Parts: sequence; structure tokens; C-alpha cells
Amino acid sequence: MRKNKCINCVEYKRCKESAASLIFFIIGLIAIIAVRAVTILEHVKPIYGKIAWYVGILGFFMYFGYKYKIDRSRYGLIKNSDLVNKLLRDDKMEKKDREIIGSVLCALTSSKDRINYLMIFISSAIVLIIAFYLDFLK
Repeated sequence: MRKNKCINCVEYKRCKESAASLIFFIIGLIAIIAVRAVTILEHVKPIYGKIAWYVGILGFFMYFGYKYKIDRSRYGLIKNSDLVNKLLRDDKMEKKDREIIGSVLCALTSSKDRINYLMIFISSAIVLIIAFYLDFLK
């Protein structure tokens, strides 16, 4: 590993900041903000709320479609190499098996997922407070 990137792993292309992963990360962030902004924007002008809803849902559709494709590929690697059974039976691990395990662990160290989760939490809390104010206190 160099600079938190797995150089010799089969998933190196997914671990590094590829253009596609960055684009889908940004799409995910926009979707998070758009869906959370719906309630607020409906108070400003209802059409803005509708637009935000469509942007958010379309963004989620694209983002989670991409994430599904990536996860399905990782699942295929694990299943086709019979890694779970090898680990449970304490079988000898070949170099390719260790590379697959390393690549999955490398992918789990992605900061993009943690940032997405943090944005979901923070934006939900902010919008919850604002929506409560707009709905009950204003």
C-alpha cells in the first residue's frame, strides 16, 4: 500500500479515485441534499420541492445502481473463489485468495462511503430541525 491505496490488488481500479467513482460519489451527495431539501423547498415554492425530489430520487437510482454493480462484482469474486468455505475450514490460502481478501478489505477502507454516511446523518439532522421549525414554530 502507498498513500492508502492498494497497488497490487485486483480491485485497485475501484480503490483509487477513478473518475467514475468520483462522479457517482458526487451524484450521491447531491441526491442526499436534494431529498433532504424537499420539505424546506416546499415551504419556499412547491415546484422547487418537486424538482428536488426528482433530482434526489434519480440521483439515488444512479448512485445505488453503481454501488450494486460494484458490490455484485465483489460478491462474485468471493463466491467464485470459495473464500468463505476456505476460511471456515481453515484451508490453505493461495496467493490469489489473499489478493481477493486484500482487495475487499482495501475497498472497505474507502473514505467516500464514510463521507456519504456522515452527510446523510448531518443533513438529516439539519433538515429535521428546520422542518420542525417551519411546520410547528413559524
